[in-house]
Order: sequence, then C-alpha cells, then structure tokens
Amino acid sequence: MARDAEELAQLVASTRHVLFDFDGPICRLFAGHPASDIARAQVEWLRARGLVSLLNEAELHSADPHGVLSGVAARHPGTDLVLDLEEHLTLRELEAARSAWPTPYADPLIRTWLARGAQLAIVTNNSARTVEEYLKGRDLLSCFAPHIYGRTGELHLLKPHPHALRRALRALGAAGGSALMIGDSDTDYYAARSAEVPFLGYASSERAVWRMRAAGVPERDILPTLEPLLAAVRGTV
Repeated sequence: MARDAEELAQLVASTRHVLFDFDGPICRLFAGHPASDIARAQVEWLRARGLVSLLNEAELHSADPHGVLSGVAARHPGTDLVLDLEEHLTLRELEAARSAWPTPYADPLIRTWLARGAQLAIVTNNSARTVEEYLKGRDLLSCFAPHIYGRTGELHLLKPHPHALRRALRALGAAGGSALMIGDSDTDYYAARSAEVPFLGYASSERAVWRMRAAGVPERDILPTLEPLLAAVRGTV
C-alpha cells in the first residue's frame, strides 16, 4: 500500500530539493510520436548508411531509442557516428516535445512546490534541449532553469548511473537526504539509490508498477497518480 496522506506530508516536510525525471513524471513525451517508432527510425537511419550490422539482434528490434543509441555508443565510443546518432535522436525528441501530454497534476505540483520554497531540478536521459522545448510551451522553464541535466555525449553516464543526480545535488548545494527523486523507471530508482537520494516512483499502469516492484522499489513508495503528492505539498506550511 502506498504512503498515506500523513506519511506523504512528512516526506514533503523533509524535502528541500526535488529531482524530477522528465518523461513520465512531468509529461508523456512520446504520446504523439511513439518511442518504438523513433527506435525504428534510428535503425533505418543506420541501414541507409550501410551500418545496420553494428546492431545486435536485440537492438535491431528494440522499442527503446536509448537502447539503440547506448548499444552503438558502447561499441564505438567517442566516434562521429555516435554523435550523429545522438543528434538524430534529439531531433526526434524535439518533434515529440511539441505534442507531448502533460502528466496529470504535474504542472500544479511543480509550481506549488516551488512556491513553497523547494529547489527543483530535472535529471533525465533525454536531451536537455527537448526538456527546455517542452517546458517553454508550458511556461515552466523558469521553475527549473538552469538545473536541467540531460543526456550528454558521455552516454555511459546515463541513468542508472547516478552522474546526473550528483551533478544536480552539487549545483543545488544539496545533501542527498534533503532531496527527493521522482521517477518512473527502474533506472531512476537505481540512480537514486546509488546517489543516496530518497525515491518516489510514479507508475500510472500495472505494468509500470510491476517493473518497479521487480527492481526493488517498496510498494509504499509507488504512486499511481501525483494527486496525493500535490495535496501533501499544498498542505505544507
């Protein structure tokens, strides 16, 4: 059973710095452009250049564009090919950002938590350019800027590596115990655990709940909706 209202209120009261994942807790980035389509577009991009043999069988049929990119980067680190493929993904993400769906209760949660004095950051495997594009459209960029930590050319540092979380904590002058990570994937949880940051999982489907439970996220730390968290923040004095 998820935390009750009193427990959420206690968690909010002890949180001074909030680290949000982007795709999931803030929006459904690929609502109008399915991630599986983007992964296939990456495969076709490589095929058109005679490079599809660089992919293994799992990557060739992957529905995860980050998986395709990371697989190529792991075998050909620091090459122009990886930089070009990363830019290809970024351009597809930017297209998706224009039709992304806001996660229910996310916008008021962000604004209310900021108004209550918390410092906010985004730590994501998506491009920071994509995040900024979406936030501008929702008039939310000022809630986070400059604390947006997205994908860099060092792809081995993507979550579940805690690099982005540690960058955010250093920039905010925050200790892990005063922060809270809100994510929707096992990689978010692993990164938070490595950075010693408390974690809340956002899981809007049974499948998402199952993935988090399988990763070791306690059931009490999984929320099917951000509504009770918003209520807890609104109730903070």
